Amino acid sequence: MSKVPATTSGNRPNPREFVRGVWLELRRVTWPTREEWISATVLTVVLVIAVGLYTYAADWVFGQIFSHIHPPVTS
Repeated sequence: MSKVPATTSGNRPNPREFVRGVWLELRRVTWPTREEWISATVLTVVLVIAVGLYTYAADWVFGQIFSHIHPPVTS
C-alpha cells in the first residue's frame, strides 16, 4: 500500500485525502458483535444504577450523621 500525503502545499489538509484516510481507517476497525454490544450496554446500565444507589446511600448515611451532630434549627 502506497503512502499518499494528506496535505497539499502550505500544510493545508486536502479534504479528499482526509475523507479517504478516514474511510480506510474505519474499514480497519474491529466492530463489536451484536452480543458484545448488548452485554456492554447492560453492564453500563447496571454500573450506572449501582453508582447511583451507592451515592444515594452515602448521602443518606452522612445526612443522618450530620443531623445527629448538628440537629436542624427550629424557629
